[in-house]
Amino acid sequence: MKEKEKSILKTLVICKSRQSRWQMHIFPLLISSLLSSLFLLFLSYSSSCSSSSSPSSLTLSLSAASHTDPCSGRYLYVYDLPDKFNDGIVHECRTIFPWIDMCPYVANMGLGPHLTKTGSVLSETGWHITNQWVLEVIFHNRMRQYECLTANSSQADAFFVPYYVGLDAGRHMWGHHTSLRERDALLLELFQFLKSRPEWSAKGGRDHFILSGRSTYDLRREDNGVSQWGGKLLMLPEVKNMTVLLIESSPWGNGNEFSVPYPTNFHPSNESQVVAWQDKVSSTKRSWLFSFAGARRPGQAGSIRDQLFDQCLNSSHCKLLDCALAENDCDTPTTTMSLFQSSNFCLQPPGDTPTRRSAFDSMLAGCIPVFFHPESAYTQYKWYLPDNYSEYSVYIPQDEVREGRVRIEEVLLKYSEEEIGDMKEKVVSMIPRLIYKDPSYKLESVRDAFDVAIDGVLRRVKSIIGNQSSF
Repeated sequence: MKEKEKSILKTLVICKSRQSRWQMHIFPLLISSLLSSLFLLFLSYSSSCSSSSSPSSLTLSLSAASHTDPCSGRYLYVYDLPDKFNDGIVHECRTIFPWIDMCPYVANMGLGPHLTKTGSVLSETGWHITNQWVLEVIFHNRMRQYECLTANSSQADAFFVPYYVGLDAGRHMWGHHTSLRERDALLLELFQFLKSRPEWSAKGGRDHFILSGRSTYDLRREDNGVSQWGGKLLMLPEVKNMTVLLIESSPWGNGNEFSVPYPTNFHPSNESQVVAWQDKVSSTKRSWLFSFAGARRPGQAGSIRDQLFDQCLNSSHCKLLDCALAENDCDTPTTTMSLFQSSNFCLQPPGDTPTRRSAFDSMLAGCIPVFFHPESAYTQYKWYLPDNYSEYSVYIPQDEVREGRVRIEEVLLKYSEEEIGDMKEKVVSMIPRLIYKDPSYKLESVRDAFDVAIDGVLRRVKSIIGNQSSF
């Protein structure tokens, strides 16, 4: 037993001795190594934070990107309205205007008939005969292709109401003797429906928007017995909370109206069509200093059309296209685009209202517009046109023309070739944002007038909702 006890005692002494060496030598080395590793790890992390090109930073960025929602802040909810508010109106296209069958023009998603005889004036593809009043149809079909639609209204950042209010109002203009009650029935029914919805109640309609393919002046009937013209959309108190898009807005409105471009005849389906057209109008030789396409307005008070006709006829630098003459066929795109492509400057006086579609047709042709009223462009299309109007246009006050105090030819001759070239280059660069793409195709590389409008709506809604939540 004593020998066994001695053996156990010896073993304990040896273990104790090894434990002492561990504590004295090996353990401190492990602690030191661990601290060194932690220090190196810290240096590596610091380096990754200071250099975006480092592997660690790239890994973190890719990880964050994989969790980013590309539609965040851009979700739109489109009300699924009964057909009578939109497509049903289109189906009754023969009754929209009393003097013209609109059925050909609402075809092809609102683009109208394909233009097959383009000649040397237009490019071979992308052209239609588009009516200037059908933007509601085009816009709605572009909306159907929007990449950030949601069926979950609680996820939406804004709400689109696809009511063809301009086409509906058009059915009751120009001698359509209907009662005001009948004329407003669809409009009032729509807003009764909207006010019953929780989506409307949540923000009182402040995150809702609607588009009309007509001027503000066609939707401001006050029912005071003075005028029975048009619809009353813009006079409804509920609409004052919404964002309203129109081809022409009011300078004295509620601050909720925003102008979008008139539809032109060019609706490209791919980027190459846009680039090819820009190249074409950039290189076109222009033989006329300025031109005017339009008709006299002898019965319109304040019109300067007569003066423009006379000045153009008396100038060797001007080309006139009198649209009152049937043989000139100004409704055919090749006729007007041929004129605009051959001119450096295109005169754009007010029409029935301050704006006119011709301004966008001329810019599409790379022609520098000459405006005579601020409301023809500068106070209107702020989301689309540069703030510095002299970059792309010429302004001549209409009073000076009416009173004979200015000759347009003399004003335009003062521009040098270099200045004209710079202005034309600016106009051509603006073309993509002034046109509406073919809704049948997704063309993400080109941002058109629809895309610009949606960006503007979302900015405004975010600003309004943000300001309200801060109170």
